[in-house]
Amino acid sequence: MNFSELPVLMPCAGETLLGIVAQPAEPAPLGLVMVVGGPQYRVGSHRQFVLLARRLAAAGFAVMRFDYRGMGDSSGRRLCFDEVHDDIAVAIDALQRTCPSVQRVVLWGLCDGASAALLFSGQHPDARLAGLCLLNPWVRSDATLARTHIKHYYTNRLFERDFWHRWWTGQYQWRPSLAGLLQTLRNMRAGSGPLQTEPHFQQRMAQAMRQFPGPVLLLLSARDFTAKEFLECAQTDPAWRGVLQRPQVQRVEVPDADHTFSHASWRAEAQDAVLGWLQSLQLTA
Repeated sequence: MNFSELPVLMPCAGETLLGIVAQPAEPAPLGLVMVVGGPQYRVGSHRQFVLLARRLAAAGFAVMRFDYRGMGDSSGRRLCFDEVHDDIAVAIDALQRTCPSVQRVVLWGLCDGASAALLFSGQHPDARLAGLCLLNPWVRSDATLARTHIKHYYTNRLFERDFWHRWWTGQYQWRPSLAGLLQTLRNMRAGSGPLQTEPHFQQRMAQAMRQFPGPVLLLLSARDFTAKEFLECAQTDPAWRGVLQRPQVQRVEVPDADHTFSHASWRAEAQDAVLGWLQSLQLTA
């Protein structure tokens, strides 16, 4: 193994964060900080974060994975994804202290970790940020979730043999399904009203991605409703118009993958995409 794993304690706003740095023997000038998502800590679902960090470190990239305040082994109150800007900044600083050869950093995030990384780039412009790697970004709202269900769930059901078999044999419980459909339609209609004066986090994400000067890898799972909802938001919200078509944005879709890339083949494909993108970024840096 041509890398080591070092525990790091990091002071942050009166609390202490715990991080693990995967440090290659000769770290590249480009490093990566993992921004966790949801009720997760630095290991990740199916040990995803550990396995990716080790794969990248074996290829020469130093990687910091860490716990926010209030999560895992870090102290403090648990925070929402749009409150962790200080935590991310502390992790970047600690990675550079641990690996002084790291000059620039990529932020990598899954789900609302991707949203947190994107919001950080907008609120904290930093010359050290070389790129963003966003996996299945979280843009949840009642309206976008409703549109996604209409387009990808209810429509797909009409083409399923099992649905029609249960319908014709009287096994289909249509009343609960109709009630769910009507509630979905109400949510979609409620979300079509005028925007609030204060931009929602989805609009702030769009603005941050529009203004970010560096490259962005958008990695999406084909069978994930969070990814589908993100694309629905990007296609229908005026704030996102043209953002995904920017030349800096590279979009990769992993066929059949679920939200956390739980199968080994999906995980390997996601790792290959991230590593290849980092290597190309390193060459052009």
